[in-house]
Amino acid sequence: MKKNSALVIVDVQNDFCPGGALPVPEGDTIVPILNKYIEKFQKAGLPIYASRDWHPEKTKHFKAFGGLWPPHCVQGTKGAEFHPDLKLPKETTILTKGEDPNEDSYSGFQAHDPEKISLTESLRKKKVKNLYVGGLATDYCVKATVLDALKEGFKVTVLIDAIRGVDVKSGDSINALKEMEKKGAETTMLKDLAI
Repeated sequence: MKKNSALVIVDVQNDFCPGGALPVPEGDTIVPILNKYIEKFQKAGLPIYASRDWHPEKTKHFKAFGGLWPPHCVQGTKGAEFHPDLKLPKETTILTKGEDPNEDSYSGFQAHDPEKISLTESLRKKKVKNLYVGGLATDYCVKATVLDALKEGFKVTVLIDAIRGVDVKSGDSINALKEMEKKGAETTMLKDLAI
């Protein structure tokens, strides 16, 4: 893995894990694997980003207001918190998305850091060229983040042992992965990632 790399963890929040408002099947099983990736990136001194949904109570993203989804990751709720076993270092850049009630905001590239700097701008400032992406859910926010990263000119590697999908329709996650690869994303697993 090169010096100009960053780890991007997508939406590993309580509401997307079993017991949450919009659970991804086995969503919590990726947490121990993500912790190992975090450890590798931290040891290598490489930047780590973690995106989160941070919705207002009323948003067109939710069914009650014309969207697809039940309420989830509402600002300030337990459901919006990162999974308690996810070991994010204190220097992790937290990316917030979904605050605009008129936007769905699936992609981490629609998010901003605490200084309101976009992910693209933050990555460019840190001279990052390669992104390693894991998180939830394969067929929605992971896919949107990866496709936007590729559009922005980053090289992207999907951490296939650290993603899980919703599969609203059977096969959605497999098809999402195929689409990401077709657009230029590579894939790897922890055992194959050399730092």
